[in-house]
Amino acid sequence: MSPSSTAPPAHPAPGSSLTAARRRHELTRTVGGPAVDVLVVGLGATGAGAALDAAARGLSVAAVDAHDLAFGTSRWSSKLIHGGLRYLASAQLDVAHESARERGVLMERTAPHLVHAQPFVLPLTPLVSRPQAALAWAGFRAGDTLRLAARTARATLPAPRRLSAAKTRHLAPVLRGAGLRGGLLSWDGRVTDDARLVTAIARTAAAHGARILTRVRALELTGSGARVRDELTGEEGEIRARAVINASGVWAGGLVDGVRIRPSRGTHLVLRSEHLGALPAGLHIPIPGETNRFVLVLPQGDGRTYVGLTDEPVDDGIPDVPEAPETDIGFLLDVLGSALDVPVHRRDVVGAFAGLRPLLDTTAAAGPGARPGTADISRKHAVLTSPEGVITVVGGKLTTYRRMAEDAVDAAVTTRRLAARPSPTASLPLVGAAPPHVLTALRAPRRLVHRYGTEAPAVHALGAQDPRLAEPVLDGNPVTRAELLWAVHHEGALDTADLLDRRTRIGLVPQDRATALDTARDLLGEGGTAG
Repeated sequence: MSPSSTAPPAHPAPGSSLTAARRRHELTRTVGGPAVDVLVVGLGATGAGAALDAAARGLSVAAVDAHDLAFGTSRWSSKLIHGGLRYLASAQLDVAHESARERGVLMERTAPHLVHAQPFVLPLTPLVSRPQAALAWAGFRAGDTLRLAARTARATLPAPRRLSAAKTRHLAPVLRGAGLRGGLLSWDGRVTDDARLVTAIARTAAAHGARILTRVRALELTGSGARVRDELTGEEGEIRARAVINASGVWAGGLVDGVRIRPSRGTHLVLRSEHLGALPAGLHIPIPGETNRFVLVLPQGDGRTYVGLTDEPVDDGIPDVPEAPETDIGFLLDVLGSALDVPVHRRDVVGAFAGLRPLLDTTAAAGPGARPGTADISRKHAVLTSPEGVITVVGGKLTTYRRMAEDAVDAAVTTRRLAARPSPTASLPLVGAAPPHVLTALRAPRRLVHRYGTEAPAVHALGAQDPRLAEPVLDGNPVTRAELLWAVHHEGALDTADLLDRRTRIGLVPQDRATALDTARDLLGEGGTAG
């Protein structure tokens, strides 16, 4: 099944709107109420995906998160939907193929409005030897073979090709010209916004009947439910369930004994786009002294450019919001300086963010003293069942969230003997999805279409009805007041942090966040009556 090819109505998908009132009503029904088939803990990509998968199979579902949609790792990614090339280099062939397949699912079936092809240039600078260039080119060709094996159309992802020095500078004018002998052009998937992808998954789950309950903390899990606390009121109670899925990412080990997580920190810098100038393509900048590691320069199209990322083990606790250490920032700036003609100083970094990858710690099985760097830990996900019957899904990455969710629900159905249909999510369009020709015909700005898909005309119409809502929230950023109001009415935003840090990404730059705060408060008050 593919997204509808007919022109969509200019209103939200039926049953998909998340509001404060809906949360209150469904929380009252759920806590202390009859048992649901599946309780999901965690509303990142995998948890929201599990809620959707279970609901789409006809199961009753409640999904809780102590904070908000996409509060944890899911919003701190590079925004890339990887085709698995890096996993080929480390001989993780099954992970590579799975990544390529899931990339194709997102780009062509479930989220073509949010996930698009992104070109990247790898500049052949004097720091890249000819053998290294040959190895990179072989890798890009192998990645194209993965695309073919995953049956992703050539029209979706163009072929890699070699570039002259002049063409390389045309696609990336910021590169240093001295010694540049050309470049390699490749393509991968990129999501407009990882937090928006999670929001779309959660709203699609809600449209299928799942109860999406943010600000509900799981205090204790058993195989038959959870003790929870409403973080808005402090009230505690029980949610009973026939199956429990722990999809809480880096916090999974705190809820289920025996689950060992070894987090890996990935740090990104945020620069103003004008600092690097026009970038028609992203950049793979080789890390000096490394054979197969790169720093990515990722133009975002919203006046910002991201630079990332690191892969560093974290052994000293798991904060709610990780900080980007100065050592990571300095490392990324040094790599930029190895290839760019424009100097980038610490004062040019207007924001930084870090995410913690929830990698499964397998060092105990490797023997005493084994402690590999996190770059060497497999990105393959795992589904574990505790003696009490709680199912935990860990590892993996944003690209493969759907398969992780499917595997977790498969385990719940099998171990708890639930009556459920097979998973339909590989062909189930998310809220806003439609074929490219339908998206192109929508009467709304392209930027909104890439964020809201078929709902873009409805968001745009808010500004047409009230010109004040069509205004940007702040200078230099395209997010409009209408988008904040839409988030309150339909996307479950309950406070200014939801609006600025997750439904939009204004908060990635602290100065921008401070400027937008009063507007967010005003619109939150206006939207509150809609709940």
